[in-house]
Amino acid sequence: MSDRDLYSGLIRLHILYHAGKEEIFGLGIIEELARHGYKLSAGTLYPILHGLERKGYLRSYEHRDGRRIRRVYEATAAGKKALAAAKVKVTELVGELFEDEPARKRAKPKSKKR
Repeated sequence: MSDRDLYSGLIRLHILYHAGKEEIFGLGIIEELARHGYKLSAGTLYPILHGLERKGYLRSYEHRDGRRIRRVYEATAAGKKALAAAKVKVTELVGELFEDEPARKRAKPKSKKR
């Protein structure tokens, strides 16, 4: 399993989160994901967006911005519901992943007595 496989679900959650807050477009979400350390090309992002749209989590439309026409995406009610359910699962997972983290930080190495 590659790192990409592990992160693909997180990337989809990021996209749904931002699309639920405001309308997003390709370059804007690529830049937002880059701020989180994900380096995606348009060739990687657009199939993800189209897949989320096919599943009914996103809807898109063309928006004229001056002379430029952009495809803009927003989360649907189904996408927002799926994100809310995923938040519960992610919160549970994060709790498990870092459950004993404070104990490890507090633990001091045993000193050897001579």
